[in-house]
Amino acid sequence: EETLWDSANKLRGSVESSEYKHIVLSLIFLKFISDKFEAHRQALIDDGKDQFVDMVPFYTQSNVFYLPEDARWDTVIKYSKQDDIALRIDTALHTIEKTNKSLAGALPDNYFSRLGLESSKLAALLDTINNIDTLANECHMSEEDLVGRVYEYFLGKFAASEGKGGGEFYTPKSVVALLAEMLAPYKGKIYDPCCGSGGMFVQSIKFINSHNGNQKDISIYGQEYTSTTYKLAKMNLAIRGISGNLGDVAGDTFFKDQHPDLKADFIMANPPFNQKQWREDSELTDDPRWAGYTVPPAGNANYAWILHMLSKLSESGTAGFVLANGSMSTNTSGEGTIRQEII
Repeated sequence: EETLWDSANKLRGSVESSEYKHIVLSLIFLKFISDKFEAHRQALIDDGKDQFVDMVPFYTQSNVFYLPEDARWDTVIKYSKQDDIALRIDTALHTIEKTNKSLAGALPDNYFSRLGLESSKLAALLDTINNIDTLANECHMSEEDLVGRVYEYFLGKFAASEGKGGGEFYTPKSVVALLAEMLAPYKGKIYDPCCGSGGMFVQSIKFINSHNGNQKDISIYGQEYTSTTYKLAKMNLAIRGISGNLGDVAGDTFFKDQHPDLKADFIMANPPFNQKQWREDSELTDDPRWAGYTVPPAGNANYAWILHMLSKLSESGTAGFVLANGSMSTNTSGEGTIRQEII
């Protein structure tokens, strides 16, 4: 992970870390899904099913994305030293989304052409990511495991370099692991109402696998407000072969709740701390999510998040979430009263 990170970071140039992460992570994603596609295509040929190698259903039924020729990693690498490489990558990502319905809204849109990373730096970055195969062999790991680890490692490094802004899409792994150990999400529905790049879901799956549980026993629901982060989450789940419902689009959980009837068995979340002006004074005052409670204040969303999560729990459901310290003892704007009502 460190070797790849050092190589990739050297090529960033003047591009902001917050922008550069979308370039790096979507290239890792493209390399990964392309390799899986090529392996499945070869398996079809080896089984004497040559006539099916360009039929999309023969890939999707095995949880593999179908990639038309101009969207494959080998094609991108072939043209990596040409000046139009950014446009070629944008076109490849657009084609992949169009061909695979489950990736709708998951990939960056015209990002490479728009950001203007120098062609030589982009070519060198492609070469760096192309080395993942070699590293996987050296580490005696499957590429799937390595790519998942690299994706997670890069998210953490980008979050650290972005400081406070990084917390909007990434919760430290140790915190997420603790939540998973406390809640033990073996069976049922898992929900994160502000899922960032999807770390809570990934850790839940890791928990299940490390305790010999069955991944098929859980279903995943989430929502994310920021469009670029929503894309990171969809890619993060797809890399690990996790299917989840993150809503049709990125959207505000309070104003565009995409899982209105959900009753979850486990809720894991790290909502934005002390979010100000999340609603106007007159908005959402009669919302069913806080029926029976004092309406959470417009100046701070902490208690709106708590009540939102309470409303989503099944009868025997449990929730674990991270909040700012002050929310445990605050008595302003009716927050102390809400706490009393909850108890």
